[in-house]
Amino acid sequence: MKKKPRVRIAPSPTGPLHLGTARAALYNYLYAKKEGGVFVLRIEDTDLERSDEKYTTQIIEGLEWLGIHWDEGPTLDGKEKGKFGPYFQTKRTDTYEKHVQKLLDEDKAYLCYCSKEELDAERKEMESKGVAPIYSGKCCDLSEEQKKAYEQEGRNSIIRYRIPDKTLVYKDMVRGEISFETKLIGDISIARDVKTPLYNMAVVIDDYTMEISHVIRGEDHVSNTPKQILLGEALGFSIPEYGHLPLILNEDKTKLSKRKTKVTVDDYKQEGYLPEALLNFMLLLGWNPKTEEEIFSLKEMEKRFDLKGVHKAGAVFTKEKLDWVNTQYLRKLSADEFLEISLPYLEKAGIPLDDKEYVKKAITLEQERIKKLSDLPEMVKFFFGEIEYDKALLVWKKSDPEVIKANLKIALEFFEGLDEKDWTEENIEKGLKKVIEEKGLKNGEILWPIRVALTGEEKSPGPFEVAGVLGKERVLERISKSGK
Repeated sequence: MKKKPRVRIAPSPTGPLHLGTARAALYNYLYAKKEGGVFVLRIEDTDLERSDEKYTTQIIEGLEWLGIHWDEGPTLDGKEKGKFGPYFQTKRTDTYEKHVQKLLDEDKAYLCYCSKEELDAERKEMESKGVAPIYSGKCCDLSEEQKKAYEQEGRNSIIRYRIPDKTLVYKDMVRGEISFETKLIGDISIARDVKTPLYNMAVVIDDYTMEISHVIRGEDHVSNTPKQILLGEALGFSIPEYGHLPLILNEDKTKLSKRKTKVTVDDYKQEGYLPEALLNFMLLLGWNPKTEEEIFSLKEMEKRFDLKGVHKAGAVFTKEKLDWVNTQYLRKLSADEFLEISLPYLEKAGIPLDDKEYVKKAITLEQERIKKLSDLPEMVKFFFGEIEYDKALLVWKKSDPEVIKANLKIALEFFEGLDEKDWTEENIEKGLKKVIEEKGLKNGEILWPIRVALTGEEKSPGPFEVAGVLGKERVLERISKSGK
């Protein structure tokens, strides 16, 4: 019987939840769901100087907001679920110590006393000669007397692993067969001391002790994989399968960076992108369903996702595509749902919310056009207060301003004669079209100035819809003002 896979996502709480981390979490989650496996969240918080509990909270909240739920790991209430914890590296010191000590005892690792200055000089010399800047191994065979002498000098030490000289080949789940010449790596630092492992050592121990069977992560970890495989072999561990996802790129094909693109999930949450839309967008950042389909619910993703559909080339983050995906999800909302999620953005912008029905009618007119919720207050502000605009905007194309003025007067007479009980978008459209036909008017020369008079905007919903929402009093006031 095939063993069910165990996968993990292991973010460092040194900043908010990054899009790359969120996408890796999504792919791991989907892989686990598709294969009937287990998805683990582990917090790699050994960078004590940069790690912060607030980022741990933001990461957990961000994944929850996206709808990516893990089977094992920490929870927002400060507890943990799962039998392989603790799920924080800082709480796993005892686990690390015995494995680091094992490598020292077996002479597979050694103490290195080289200073930063010595290592920098060594690296620069190698670079000047055009060779790979790897550690020379000068401390690999120190005698006990030499170690004591260095310690008496007050030198600090780190622990290095002796990289064996071999050709390492493994099959990447995304990229196929990958080969490394390990002599190009050099002896790597694996711990500050027996209780404080560095990244490559800690992750190997964690993956083994948590029985992680598949490691699915970003392409930027490809260079770490041979180191981790070698460490796992040295410790006698079973080696997980590895799969490396394509990098997410800026639109100019450079690596995604906050200098050019917003890179955290919180950024997009605050801007008013729906979690379902961001999730759908991230799915397509590196994965192809091999059909023309582009919109997938989470349940559909769970059924359809396959690592065989993951690209090898970088995935370009296109803001235009994200906006389009978000628009598809916004359009699916009922008027009540749209109102509910819009309220925080409207309130923050100072939009009066006393009359919820009026607010709902106003914002629903923009539901087809809106790209993200943070845009909404600016788009509907003309419904809620005084409007100002250049009167020149009232003139449609190259029409005669006097004709426009006369047409606004005709419009005012129409609206004055329309009873409030008949004040609907349908009746307004029907009535105005009748006026246009009877008086032989050009559509643009009356409908354009009506819309501008009501909204003060060059672009907005049409005059019938806007007038229907504004009501008779506001419409008469604004058209009267436009003719002055």
